[in-house]
Amino acid sequence: MTKRPLIGKILLYTAVLALVFWTIAPYLWLVISSLSFKIDLVTVPLKWIPTRLTFENFKGLFFDNGEVTFNTGLFIKALINSTIISLSTMLISLPIGILASYAATRIKFKGNRLVLLAGLMAQMVPPIILVIPLYVILRYFDLLDKHLGLILVDVSICLPLIIWLMRGYFSSIPADLEDAARIDGASRLMALVRIVLPLAGPGLVSVMIFAFISSWNEYLFAFVFTNAAAKTLPVLIGEFSTKLGLEYLKIAAAGVLASLPPVLLALIFQRHIISGLTSGSVK
Repeated sequence: MTKRPLIGKILLYTAVLALVFWTIAPYLWLVISSLSFKIDLVTVPLKWIPTRLTFENFKGLFFDNGEVTFNTGLFIKALINSTIISLSTMLISLPIGILASYAATRIKFKGNRLVLLAGLMAQMVPPIILVIPLYVILRYFDLLDKHLGLILVDVSICLPLIIWLMRGYFSSIPADLEDAARIDGASRLMALVRIVLPLAGPGLVSVMIFAFISSWNEYLFAFVFTNAAAKTLPVLIGEFSTKLGLEYLKIAAAGVLASLPPVLLALIFQRHIISGLTSGSVK
């Protein structure tokens, strides 16, 4: 009887470790490539663990050392563009999504479910189908290759999912708590800010991270709607090439730097997510 649970635990841990390794293996190879010399990556047999490390690939993204074949200033500019667009998308879509989701959850009006289903169905449309209509709209309002144009596109993409995610959290919070606050003289907006939002902390953090990462990693619309002034990191990384081929070592270094903000954001707020999930609404 004791061997069966032991064997089961061993199989479970083995499967978990295999899944974890399968998930992080591409990122580990990205980090290894960014710290390696080119000659070490093209040798046969391949050196999975490099014997020597270098930071020249990272240095080449910011400083022109004579070997860089593209304008290093573009990387810094694209980094700033991605930061501005992602933060703006998060700060704009979060309050709009919260108010819309709260209204759809607590206020009953005609066509409530129809509006929610329409927003959900909009997420099922392949993004490539929306490229031409959005391009025409942005060109009409002179928003091509501008931060505001890409921010509005990203907000429109994030908003339906934010509404649905927050609706699930708002539905789990008893309406009696808000009714008690309103009896004490609080308005509906005050009850939302002081009662509902603190209890929906995990949902707020989740949608905040989702909005930031979704905008940070977006490639298709940024590739079509930007040219130079508002070009983002994913688009610029795809342009790291020379006449001899791709600068894949610098692509790896840029990929590592581009993945740091979402990873750090998740690490910083993981404690709040866990504490929010383990505490009930009564607390």
